[in-house]
Amino acid sequence: MKWRLPPGVHGYETRHGKPVFYFRRPGAPKIRLHGHPGSVEFMEAYGAAKAGQQPTEIGASQTRPGTVNAAIVSYYSSAAWKILGHGTRSSRRAILERFREECGTFQVAGMHSVAIQNILNRKTPAAQRNWMKALRGWVDHCLALKMIRKDPLAEVKLAKMPRVRGHHPWEMAECEQFERRHAIGTRGRLAYELLLQASQSRCDVVRMGRQHIRNGMMTMGRQKTGVPFNVEVMPRLQAAIDAMPASNHLTFLVTAQGKPFTAAGFGNYFRDLCQAAGLPERCTSHGLRKAAATYLAELGFTDHQLMAWFGWTSISQAQVYTRAANRKRMAREGAKLISGTGIGSPSDPVSQNQSQPIEKTGAGK
Repeated sequence: MKWRLPPGVHGYETRHGKPVFYFRRPGAPKIRLHGHPGSVEFMEAYGAAKAGQQPTEIGASQTRPGTVNAAIVSYYSSAAWKILGHGTRSSRRAILERFREECGTFQVAGMHSVAIQNILNRKTPAAQRNWMKALRGWVDHCLALKMIRKDPLAEVKLAKMPRVRGHHPWEMAECEQFERRHAIGTRGRLAYELLLQASQSRCDVVRMGRQHIRNGMMTMGRQKTGVPFNVEVMPRLQAAIDAMPASNHLTFLVTAQGKPFTAAGFGNYFRDLCQAAGLPERCTSHGLRKAAATYLAELGFTDHQLMAWFGWTSISQAQVYTRAANRKRMAREGAKLISGTGIGSPSDPVSQNQSQPIEKTGAGK
């Protein structure tokens, strides 16, 4: 559907078909406009935006002091909310707005764990954890401002998550299959090498450019958390970068139209690359990151070295890989003890792998 929009107003439809409009003046941030073009609500918002007035938080005029509504509006204006990444704010706002619809008129001081537990019990284990993350920040805000005296989340119990394997770490044969299909000098191979050698999430890979490399070290901050990561650019990754035609783009990877990828668009693009290589659906971009973490842990990276390389904030994330590597290492050492006893003489699995998923670095030597 097309709308006749006033000067400075832009609009689009979300993937759910919902129209969204905003006003943008050159050199100034865009301002969201509510309502439909021509409506009283829309024209009032448009007039205020042209006058340089920032809109108030959605629902702020409808809140009563002391309610859940008012507490959430207050949280949206807090520093704790503003430092969150754009994607994190978007997902948590959706949860908090659903919470407002259900409990917005209630007094926040009377909020208790039983009420929250009843809300969470209607959700899947994964959804429960997403809700807890969103509510955790808001409740901390309420506690800091003395809106509530007791943490209502302290006694909430989450359902156990079903045992799932998560993303599949790529196997050596799968890496070789991809490399045979996408040779050095192709955009697909550069995408693969950035994912594997830099070992970062797709939302960070699409932002990588030559400006992030100094003295052979790539340094950036993770988009999701802002935590810096430091990755040594190995010759194999450098070769993939150098094999591409020179360009003035700020990112290594661009679309066929010469524009930077979005994280979602890159995910679809890489899925097509995997299909072209004949790989199974289990091979994903995040699976390359897990393969790199597995390999570096087996190479001897410590917990803190992995945290620096991958930009992790919790040592428990690194220990998932180092513990698994230690178990495998101890099993190999145990196998050596029984060599020559008649039980068998295990071969060295390392010597059987002539190629390596990522190159060795000084940190793992």
